[in-house]
Amino acid sequence: MRQHYIETVTGLPIPIADWFAARGWAPRRHQLEMVAAARAGRHALLVAPTGAGKTLAGFLSTLADLADDPRDGLHTIYVSPLKALATDVQRNLLTPVAEIGLDIRVETRTGDTPSDRKKRQRERPPQILLTTPESLALLISYPDAATMLAGVQTVIVDEIHAFATTKRGDQLALALSRLQAIAPAMRRVGLSATIADPEAYQGWLAPDADAAAVALVTGDPGADPVVEILVIEDRIPWAGHNGRWAARAVMRRLEAAKLAIVFVNTRAVAELVFRDLWAENDQALPIGIHHGSLSVEARRKVEAAMSNGKLRAIVATASLDLGIDWGDVDLVIQMGAPKGSSRLLQRTGRANHRMDEASHAIIVPGNRFEYLESLAAQDAVREHELDQDQFRPGGIDVLAQHIVGCAAAEPFDADELCAEVRSAAPYAGLTRARFDATISFVATGGYSLRAYDRYQRLKQNKDGRWRLSHPRLALQHRLNSGTIVEAVTMNVVYGRGGGRGGGRRFGQVEEWFGGQLRVGDSFMFAGQTLEVTGFDGPDIFVRLGRGDPRVPTYVGGRMPLSTNLAARVRGLFNAPERWAEMPADVHEWLAIQQLRSRLPGLDDLLVETFERDGRHFMVAYGFAGRNAHQTLGMLLTQRMEAAGLQPLGFVGSDYVVAVWSLRPVTDPRPLFSPDVFEEELADWMAASPFLRRAFREVAIIGGLIDRALPGQFKTGKQMSVSSDLIYDVLRRHEPDHLLLSAAWSDARSKLTDIARLGALLDLAQANMVHVTLDRVSPLAVPVLLEVGRERVAGAADSALLIEADALAAEAMRLD
Repeated sequence: MRQHYIETVTGLPIPIADWFAARGWAPRRHQLEMVAAARAGRHALLVAPTGAGKTLAGFLSTLADLADDPRDGLHTIYVSPLKALATDVQRNLLTPVAEIGLDIRVETRTGDTPSDRKKRQRERPPQILLTTPESLALLISYPDAATMLAGVQTVIVDEIHAFATTKRGDQLALALSRLQAIAPAMRRVGLSATIADPEAYQGWLAPDADAAAVALVTGDPGADPVVEILVIEDRIPWAGHNGRWAARAVMRRLEAAKLAIVFVNTRAVAELVFRDLWAENDQALPIGIHHGSLSVEARRKVEAAMSNGKLRAIVATASLDLGIDWGDVDLVIQMGAPKGSSRLLQRTGRANHRMDEASHAIIVPGNRFEYLESLAAQDAVREHELDQDQFRPGGIDVLAQHIVGCAAAEPFDADELCAEVRSAAPYAGLTRARFDATISFVATGGYSLRAYDRYQRLKQNKDGRWRLSHPRLALQHRLNSGTIVEAVTMNVVYGRGGGRGGGRRFGQVEEWFGGQLRVGDSFMFAGQTLEVTGFDGPDIFVRLGRGDPRVPTYVGGRMPLSTNLAARVRGLFNAPERWAEMPADVHEWLAIQQLRSRLPGLDDLLVETFERDGRHFMVAYGFAGRNAHQTLGMLLTQRMEAAGLQPLGFVGSDYVVAVWSLRPVTDPRPLFSPDVFEEELADWMAASPFLRRAFREVAIIGGLIDRALPGQFKTGKQMSVSSDLIYDVLRRHEPDHLLLSAAWSDARSKLTDIARLGALLDLAQANMVHVTLDRVSPLAVPVLLEVGRERVAGAADSALLIEADALAAEAMRLD
């Protein structure tokens, strides 16, 4: 029943208009346009700067509707990329709900939500539910999902850029298509501050990929952020990746700030940087650490301390990248180069999380190439240039998982489900034959596996509808659902209780690292030195320790240099008028490189060859990102081996790849030929761990391998053995199996960045510049300092211990 009149100026219900007025606020234009789009029944994408009230804009139409027409039942689902963000939004949304006087329940549903609350939510749902893609996918797998979700009016996808180009985005797009079928009148809303191509995201968000069906709402520009680069005594190190060399200077900046976030790019670096800062913390300022491997309790404790003003700084990974509103943060520090202008802008926006106040960020480059990258990022942010996102077809493994989830809810008709799946933008191009092949895979496991009952997950009823072959598969699906395939972990437990799970959990380390530990060993975790006291299955029991601890490292996690910043770095090499603004040693580095060799051009591939200590080096400056360069290193050593050049090893960074051998490369052009590249790559991939690793991921997502079984702990070794056995069977007996195809696609795009590598090989043919030198060049020094971290399997010893000062002096000598 309608209860409130509409206020004429804002068009909002009077209680909401009065709430704005009582705070001395007025709704922003884009907030009112989002309400107007809702009243017109249109999907909407809001692109507005950080601090512009995007979250409130997304929810305003929901609050207005429920203020105007109060009712029970689930009205709005909010989807966040981070559990922490969902919790933060709940906290910030409850304030206006209470102050306006709305009788609305706002609840979260994530992996951290207790099971009894989840059950109660299905029976008596709140009006607003805050969740993640994984929890939403699980929700629609229950038989009562249609009853609970039939009245949903709006789905809000926050930080949409964090989803759309990933498998999490595939999962979310499929969930949206299912929701739309259950609630046809449902509107879709997307929110972001860092989108370079809004039309592409309108298409991703829209049913049937119809971009025109989504209204684009843009916010007014906010204050330009202030981004500076930390330089100490006019010098930048030759090598390093994470800015740890500047810990003392960073600590002095933290002392001057009210509240700061220190961003790093990996979990391992977070532990190292926290330790470095604590060693320089002469004033004993309260500093926290936050990353995804810490326990829920540890993360919540740090988040609460930040919100309550009990911390002065926090060291964090991408776990705090997105959207969390701590208005007192006045400084963001990025340790190491940001790898992309959009990422830098996103992180910078955590400081002064208000539209009309400039955010302040400091970049701490790890080395001289990273200084140039930081300068390029600074330029890009100043010019409002964002990184372009690369969209890709939806993953077949994700589709297979979705099909099982649909069958867990109720039997489905293949024709209806195919049409529904195709309405999701990532699957708009899915052929019926490919869809039917996926159904067949889920039903039988494929030709080579159809004799095994465990792979037969679907059966067809007499009416033609598909159902789960056994009820237990529904629980199995819910235990294993999700598209994030983390390495298997072990629990870090403080103290020791009466058995497994006793004591207080700190978080998890990856199994490969935990498996190397022995009683008495110490390691860094949660910012503390911990000593191992014992093991029990997946649990590592610890107490506080001392000494020189090891640091857990985690598979993956490194972010590649964006194409946008790569082009800008090339531009700085070719802009000598900018060199004077650089630190003196960077200016000298570029100038002497220009005198002794060449600088990379805007559209060429510079290749240098030289001899050092009886080994012949070839260094190629491709700026194609670490993954592409690592793959290129494998390709080059393979071709050099065939040519009798006796390669010894290679190393690749975001900027260059260096290969060393016993015989010299006199003409590098044939080594970079794109001819038979695909065939060579296929042979190499088949023999390398890359394809097996990719297959393991798609097999887990696609349901061939279970991560967990009811009441059972499964080790990483067990999963790897299962994966390798299936992989070998399929390679031998069914090489065109659906998941092998999916693994090959993933390996090409994610693990090896084939598109950028292919473009680099084409560039080499069109415009290679080869310079033969009598010794190492200045530009080659940083990559040679990393020599020895990579090996060519089965080759001669490639360990080169190079003393940095001597190498630099040799390179910078002008004789």
